[in-house]
Amino acid sequence: MTIATEAAYEPWNMTLPGGAIGGFEPELIADLCNRIKLHCKLQAQDWDGMIAGLQVGKFDMLMDAIMITPERQQVIAFSAPYAVTPGVLVAADKGLIAAAGPSGQVVKLTGDAAHDKPTVDAMRALLKGKSIGIASGTAYTQFIQANFSDIATVREYKKSGEHVMDLVAGRIDYAFDDVTFFSSIMDKPENQSLAIVGPKIGGSIWGPGEALAFRQSDPELKARFDDALRSALADGTVKTLSHKWFKTDITP
Repeated sequence: MTIATEAAYEPWNMTLPGGAIGGFEPELIADLCNRIKLHCKLQAQDWDGMIAGLQVGKFDMLMDAIMITPERQQVIAFSAPYAVTPGVLVAADKGLIAAAGPSGQVVKLTGDAAHDKPTVDAMRALLKGKSIGIASGTAYTQFIQANFSDIATVREYKKSGEHVMDLVAGRIDYAFDDVTFFSSIMDKPENQSLAIVGPKIGGSIWGPGEALAFRQSDPELKARFDDALRSALADGTVKTLSHKWFKTDITP
């Protein structure tokens, strides 16, 4: 089994000194592959080429904090989710951080315009005339483009680490990404200026959660990993790895 991962989306997956790939997902997939007696090899791949690579047989499976969405379900198959996490807006400029006011509240959006309007309107007021960095092709990309591209400059990046570098350097005003990703990179000395602004945005707008991705022509493989995931969720393995890497429980 060859499994593609970005190897640059810590703490989900990352390239360790020496070149090995580590993190929450590599440890989880090692456990799952052991349960179903498969030899699995991780291969680093930029996010924007993953789904295409899977479809042409370059990989057998994807594991990269991939959110289940209706659009993706039209072209690939998903396992049961192994994680559910909110997205957050982050800034580095002290003035922008102060202007945003209190942060950390969890708000659940549904995708229904009327229900989500108060939260989206508050974010629009904050982002008007500013620049926002977002990783290209993610579930968050569509949300940011649909709701804020008319009043702000949206810049897309191949890797999440790239928008962090531009944010710290002052080349963009905000970045939007998964809260677990930002919580991890904020611990690094070079990212001490970063702070979450506004609410943590969760809810059904992001779909059922993050899952393994397969070709639609591989239902037996998907079924084997679904069985392994159910077992790993039931015996607490996923929860244990979640606390190890995220310091919180992100199990569905």
